[in-house]
Amino acid sequence: MTSRLDAQMAFLTEADRLKSVLRATPLCDNSRRENSGEHSWHLALYAMVLAEHGADVSIDRVIRMLLIHDLVEIDAGDVPIYGAGALDAETVAAREQAAANRIFGLLPADQATAFRALWEEFEANETPDARFAKSLDRFQPPNQNLASGGGSWIDYAVTWDVFREKVGRKIESGAPALWDWIAPKVKAFIARLG
Repeated sequence: MTSRLDAQMAFLTEADRLKSVLRATPLCDNSRRENSGEHSWHLALYAMVLAEHGADVSIDRVIRMLLIHDLVEIDAGDVPIYGAGALDAETVAAREQAAANRIFGLLPADQATAFRALWEEFEANETPDARFAKSLDRFQPPNQNLASGGGSWIDYAVTWDVFREKVGRKIESGAPALWDWIAPKVKAFIARLG
């Protein structure tokens, strides 16, 4: 019989695989692409530093969401936001749900239920905590693209309208002050690429 600690360690060992999932966004120094484990850690730090810009949020819950939000990528892979149009949304959602079942299912039942609920809340993007977490998830990559000289914007020939639709709306919804800060920077940068 598997003990509680055995199950927890199996989950933690599996979570290590997130470090092998490469994302489209490069590191700020443009030396290589970021992995999803690094992304999750960086987002937790963003939440700690930028907490004051989230209205009526529990920053501890936001951090927990951000630490687990991409674990499904271990099985489902990362779907670059600008390349997502080429993928069937229902297929991606089904792969992510199956991944959530398997990965969170490694935990003891009480933790599996709690982690899964937190992941579902993030995905639904309906609560203040989820909206702020999602806004940070959309806010971090543009900052890295600005620092790295364009990153995934160049790779995917991103226009301002595409950026505004795919990224800007989520940032603005959960953290309007962050949107007001980054929008002119991104607009000017993309205009120079044009």
